[in-house]
Amino acid sequence: MNDYTRAQSNYDRGYASSSYSSNTGALTFSGVMTRVYVWMTAALMLTAGAAFLTVASPTILNLIFGNPVMVWVLFGGELALVMAISWGINRLSPTMATALFLLYSVINGVTMSSIFFAYSIGTIAQAFAASALTFGAMSIVGWTTKKDLSGIGRIVIMALIGLIIASVVNIFLGSSMLDAVITYAGVFLFVGITAWDTQKIKTMSEAAEVYGDKDATRRVAILGALSLYLDFINLFLYILRLLGRNRN
Repeated sequence: MNDYTRAQSNYDRGYASSSYSSNTGALTFSGVMTRVYVWMTAALMLTAGAAFLTVASPTILNLIFGNPVMVWVLFGGELALVMAISWGINRLSPTMATALFLLYSVINGVTMSSIFFAYSIGTIAQAFAASALTFGAMSIVGWTTKKDLSGIGRIVIMALIGLIIASVVNIFLGSSMLDAVITYAGVFLFVGITAWDTQKIKTMSEAAEVYGDKDATRRVAILGALSLYLDFINLFLYILRLLGRNRN
């Protein structure tokens, strides 16, 4: 899921140019955070629905996975949508940003439908449950901790890039040992990223609410939902790989 790296590399830029006054308005970040989780949940439901519909339709399966070009087109479309949202968030209307995010979640569901051919339904369900519990716990940590987690941001991004490079290298090496290291590292990395992102979104939400710009709060909600959605999806995929390895 290289889309995550693209989104994270532009995440801070999305609102870095926006100035929020801390001396005006009422501080009620929970309203924005609620929207973040609502939109994230909606996107996950669309992803799951798109994946199930794809698997249930031989015609769609043949159209997508029977044609390598179509797979690359979908991956390219996903990357373009993440770039459009994360880079262009200040220029997009809140409605357009929301539509692009939901479209991305549908396309991602179509491409992720391939996991049903690699893992059993039981393993997928266990991975989802474990991911939901882990994500929820770490999001609560990020939301409630008084410790500033911003210092780990650069380290996290560097570690993520290293993980992606190692994954690409192992495509050619085919090392089971390196694959195991990558899988465990991916789980632990996205556990930490979830807490970091949650705290970062909380800070952005507070600023947006104080400023009192309704469009700004809606944009923050979509940008935050995209970030946490990617966190959850990547955490789920790594946990799924981990459970799949343990059953081999």
